[in-house]
Amino acid sequence: MLELAFPWALAALPLPLLVLWLAPARRETVRAVRFPFFDAASAGLDKGEGAVVLPRSWLQMAFAWLLWGLVLLTLSRPEWVGPPVERTEAARDVMLAVDISGSMATKDFASPDNPHEARLDGVKSVLDGFIAGRRDDRVGLVVFGSAPYVLVPFTRDTAAARQLLATLAPGMAGQNTVLGDAIGLAIRSFEASKVEARVLILLSDGSDTASRMAPAKAAAIARQNGVVIHTIAVGDAHASDEQNRVDEATLQAITDTTGGTFHRAGDTTGLADIYARIDALGAREGATVSWRPRTPVAAIPAAAAVILVFVGYAVMLLATRRRPWPSAMPAR
Repeated sequence: MLELAFPWALAALPLPLLVLWLAPARRETVRAVRFPFFDAASAGLDKGEGAVVLPRSWLQMAFAWLLWGLVLLTLSRPEWVGPPVERTEAARDVMLAVDISGSMATKDFASPDNPHEARLDGVKSVLDGFIAGRRDDRVGLVVFGSAPYVLVPFTRDTAAARQLLATLAPGMAGQNTVLGDAIGLAIRSFEASKVEARVLILLSDGSDTASRMAPAKAAAIARQNGVVIHTIAVGDAHASDEQNRVDEATLQAITDTTGGTFHRAGDTTGLADIYARIDALGAREGATVSWRPRTPVAAIPAAAAVILVFVGYAVMLLATRRRPWPSAMPAR
């Protein structure tokens, strides 16, 4: 369907008639020299009636009006409007907080291809599919070790998020684990969010060792800001090293405070099931957004006007060349 972005431009269509009415052709009377024998002296010459306004043919008037109409049509910016396109957006922002401390290099994570895969490699493979499945959600990524960092702010560009996820390596953010600070940074990322459902998925394989904000306090602040935290424990809860031992009690307390869920993941299959359950728990239908694609077509009447000018100029030149020249006076 064709629509005009500025239809008021067509209101100028009768403007030439208004100009002719308010500013008619100039007429004046001037003195002339009488020549008694003009007819005899000008025998054989084409004689005109003096300075007159030449009459216009209907073809010339139609040409002028057509050209004026094309100019106004171009100024009105015609657009071709396509059929309506609807999209239902889930009213949810999902932030993923991933532990990339040095202990994530431990090769005790089972995958279908490798029963002794590094923890971070297994997590990345499952996270990649989880992010790729975000059709309508906005997704963000916080990584933490000795300090937390926002790797991907909230975005619908899942391709860019997956590319940045692939660059992660154990120990990039330090050897320690700061659960509380990671939650605090994620909460700050949610401050600009205007959606109702705010989900934080916290994945760690160690206990909090260096946070400036206690995980319990960070969880309380998250609850005040409407952020639901789901925690996933990847490491061994009975490890001898305190730094690499998963503090399941703390992770469970975080979820209890915010209304989330706690999960244990030992392999890629289990982790994928966890993401599926979390995804089903947090899914909400948002508003349906509808729009109609618009394609500007103002170039078509503009090109037609230019072509019409060249055609009219060519016709005028041909008519001038075919017009007979006045014959010369016969010699005596």
